[in-house]
Amino acid sequence: MSKKPKLILASNSPRRKQLLALTGWDFEVHPSDINEDLLPAESPGGYVLRLAQGKAREVARLNGGSEIILAADTTVVDADAILGKPVDAPEAASMLRGLRGHTHQVYTGLAVYRSRTDKLVTDLCVTDVPMRNYPDEEMLAYIASGDPHDKAGAYAIQHPDFHPVENLTGCFASVMGLPLCHLARSIGKLGFNAQVDIPAECQSALDYDCPAWRTILLEEPLG
Repeated sequence: MSKKPKLILASNSPRRKQLLALTGWDFEVHPSDINEDLLPAESPGGYVLRLAQGKAREVARLNGGSEIILAADTTVVDADAILGKPVDAPEAASMLRGLRGHTHQVYTGLAVYRSRTDKLVTDLCVTDVPMRNYPDEEMLAYIASGDPHDKAGAYAIQHPDFHPVENLTGCFASVMGLPLCHLARSIGKLGFNAQVDIPAECQSALDYDCPAWRTILLEEPLG
């Protein structure tokens, strides 16, 4: 199908808006408002997929007749603990001390919903994120900047000064909040093709040589 879809992004995240703009698809922003509390014994993957689906359906309910609703949810997981956004500087410091020097996971759930056909496509991206052993002085300066306060896990992988992550081999965009190759794959299942070379646009914008895109889009193994 050659027609460009009309997208509604169910998020006000500046990172997701930045990433979605790379795809060449036109979109509007209609943030969702749902309860994001974790359910008892809920797995990280189940949690982010449930929230993504809930956001998509809620925005579809409020914007009937829209072509495609896109929603995502991202969480940071360290040793089976789900880390949300820190409430203050001390909690941000606690999170960053706990994450440094080892690898944790970032889970991003994606839901793409076509209202006209009531078809919902979901996808899950799990990325291993190796953190460098940054010193307290550098960490505290980053916290003082205020950047961690609206970030799950208290960090932004793309921060121009802090650079908390080293030797990443997975999806950089997913850690930011929107895995673009997974999005292209999901929208393709609804009958729409990408208007641009999404892997190339993503890698250029993020200055990242991604080893994972062929596995995601072409089902080629890594290595």
